[in-house]
Amino acid sequence: MAGQAGRATQAVRIRASQQQRAAGALSSPLCCLPPSRSGYVNTTRRTIAAASLVQTQPSQSTRWRPISVLDDWVAKEARPISLRQLMVFGRSLTEARLISSANYVRTELPTRLAHRIRDIQQLPYAVVSNPHISAVYELYYNAFDMFRKVKEIKTLDDNDVLCDVIGQTLQAHLPVIPKLAMGILECSDLMPAKDLDKFMNTILRARISRRVIAEQHLALTETFNASWYSPGAPLPEGHEFIGEVFLKCQARDVIDRCAKAVCELARSAYGPEVQLPDIQLTGHLDTTFPYILSHLEYIVGELLRNAVQATVERHQRMYESHGSNYVGIPPPPPPIEITLCEAAQHVIIRVSDQGGGVPHDMMPYLWSFSKGKHSQRLLENLKKVPRMSATLQELRVDEAQNPPSRNSSTHPLDKPPNVTGDPDHPHGNSLASLSQRPPNLRLGMGLPLSRVYAEYWAGSLELHSLEGYGVDAFLQISKLGNKNEQLTMRASMDAV
Repeated sequence: MAGQAGRATQAVRIRASQQQRAAGALSSPLCCLPPSRSGYVNTTRRTIAAASLVQTQPSQSTRWRPISVLDDWVAKEARPISLRQLMVFGRSLTEARLISSANYVRTELPTRLAHRIRDIQQLPYAVVSNPHISAVYELYYNAFDMFRKVKEIKTLDDNDVLCDVIGQTLQAHLPVIPKLAMGILECSDLMPAKDLDKFMNTILRARISRRVIAEQHLALTETFNASWYSPGAPLPEGHEFIGEVFLKCQARDVIDRCAKAVCELARSAYGPEVQLPDIQLTGHLDTTFPYILSHLEYIVGELLRNAVQATVERHQRMYESHGSNYVGIPPPPPPIEITLCEAAQHVIIRVSDQGGGVPHDMMPYLWSFSKGKHSQRLLENLKKVPRMSATLQELRVDEAQNPPSRNSSTHPLDKPPNVTGDPDHPHGNSLASLSQRPPNLRLGMGLPLSRVYAEYWAGSLELHSLEGYGVDAFLQISKLGNKNEQLTMRASMDAV
């Protein structure tokens, strides 16, 4: 009898231990804020100030966390914004407006994080316990727990400390995108692909949204503290940015810069003598619109990179198979045609190539983060990318690990920004690292992530492939900047 009681007691302890481990695993998967120019250097004074601004956290290091703490935050609605609101708010920046922006960020970040954490908690246990998903969840919960404890911002010193906290969080979350991608690929047989894609689209769009509001506030703070800026005064003549918003984004200039970077990439990958397709730009070339430059650079960069790579490789295959028929220098590859079209509400960018189109076996996975039989190859490539910012810098690991400091020459805060193509301009330096990304390092995320970026500001990205001939890609952008960011407003489990 005593032996039976002992065994029963031991069974109860085992079950309790299993439940505790399960609870710990459930509280370890989701969300991230992308990297930004987090040039805020911590000093002893700011470290002390941060300790007073953020309430004391428990010293226990257990992985288990009660999910009830999320309930109040999940019950709150995110407050979406538009590009126009960002522009109007930052046009005449004062101390009161900067502090108002700080408090918006202070409350909005934990709200948006809470919704996505709750979504992760609703994933099947086998998915949640994946080490990559679990690591992301841990990063998300730590960020949520930190931001929810930040006290109201009342002074500029408080705001400086908040900016340090934001910058540290953005840097800490650099591993999130590759970890999410690896987790989804490893779990592709545990959930339907459409559910995994819905989860990834929701998570990545939320990540973009947090990056936008966090980096916008950091940029406004930099502007306010710059020696050339007079609080409350109109923007200096020639100033083309309000925070991160480029007031007159000219698609032609973005395409020219991306084309140059992509061609340099191709030469470094295929050799300096490689024949590259001519990139021809036609249409409404003087079109301008407000936009976040890094978003447009990422989308256009991916479309051009795919087009140039497909065209070059197809041309090389054709030359190798018919090389004996050529006399002298073989003909150049067919051009890539880019057309800009301006309408009353939208700008449309069409990228047309003759690179042979999308292979038939890849079509089902074109917009999916799950890649079926191609998953293992992509997993090996993703392991080479420990950090990713989802700008054109995504593979510049050395720059991600050692970002330029706030006082470095790449952040000229003592003069108003002017030319967007200036390589020393903080809004334009993401192009500098595109050449670091080798063409054979395919990640399977370029098109799906580009579509997430396009749809974030109520735009769209479509692709039409003619196998054996080429691809037409259509990027539609809202021209007026009056569309709110497209968010999943609540945790999907609460939206039903």
